[in-house]
Amino acid sequence: MDKEYTMHDIVEMKKQHPCGSKLFKITRLGADIKIKCEQCGRVIMMPRRDFEKRMKTVK
Repeated sequence: MDKEYTMHDIVEMKKQHPCGSKLFKITRLGADIKIKCEQCGRVIMMPRRDFEKRMKTVK
């Protein structure tokens, strides 16, 4: 089951960020995916495989 997502989509992750938010904005796509926390602005980069396992929904 592949979930469709593109640049600048807001995604909800399964686990929340330490600041308390579960919403992140996709800022880079490729082999690695960069997401930015919508609440505190922290940037996280992770492999696409990990991202797809941790992503819950696309808003």
